Amino acid sequence: MEIFFRQLILKLILINHQLPVMRLYNQSLTFIKLILVILVISATPFSTQGNTIYKSTDAAGQVTYSDTPTPDAKPIYLPSTSSLTLHQVTAVLDGDTIILKGNQHIRLLGINAPETDTRYREAEAGGIVAKKWLQEKLTGVKVYLEHDQLKTDHYNRSLAHVRTKNGEHINLILVEKGLAFVNLIPPNLRHADTLISAQKRAEKEKLGIWAYPAYAPFPITQIANKKTRSWQRFYGKPISIKRSKKYSRLFFSSNIDVRFENKYLTLFPSLETYLNKTIEVRGWVSRRNDHYSISIQHPSAIVIH
Repeated sequence: MEIFFRQLILKLILINHQLPVMRLYNQSLTFIKLILVILVISATPFSTQGNTIYKSTDAAGQVTYSDTPTPDAKPIYLPSTSSLTLHQVTAVLDGDTIILKGNQHIRLLGINAPETDTRYREAEAGGIVAKKWLQEKLTGVKVYLEHDQLKTDHYNRSLAHVRTKNGEHINLILVEKGLAFVNLIPPNLRHADTLISAQKRAEKEKLGIWAYPAYAPFPITQIANKKTRSWQRFYGKPISIKRSKKYSRLFFSSNIDVRFENKYLTLFPSLETYLNKTIEVRGWVSRRNDHYSISIQHPSAIVIH
């Protein structure tokens, strides 16, 4: 029973970051109703995709929570059982990758820190600073892992949000300090709003990477002059849209575009929204001959000015 209540308390701590409504709760729904839903879910084995409850609001403003989806319900993701197990951090590879006891590599979800130096490339601006902070914070520390829908990447690293025993959300803190930027890749969108809000604050206060000249916005029409493989910020006015079976593209000129996978277009406003407006695009540039393209996977990577 003691273990059960410790697990329940941790779930409430984690869910508090995802449910601001619990702090300003609708008077028409008592707190105990939500607790009962969580208690029911706590007694149910977690699926491999992570637990989900659904929030619905009717015409009268009545809020209800259920573990059964309805057409207008919004999903609220709860942590998986792995969040309830402590893991020992043995090393930090860079500002967004750690190694656990047993040589398990963990890539922090929802963010990207600048690269550190290797024998193949020089360190990117801010990369060493982010790594040093993460080393001082986590080396030798035990942490909880919180997975999302996809649990590994193409390098076979585990993907997770990392929390310390006292509830600190490491992914979020890195963004808050300007040591990393938001990099959301569907379907792993847990904590997206929280991360985006933190990034806006860090950018406004010019913290960390947001103060480095290396990441200042650059005219996208001069993309050929930007000799770097790192994450960058470009601005310009898209002038046309072209669509294919897999991608939709906003073109800034005949050889410069940003591309969107059609299966994720529902996350974005209509692409026509961006036409002939000055927008800032954030991401990595790929090049094929004299054609330049930037893959955009989430609306947070585009800012309309």
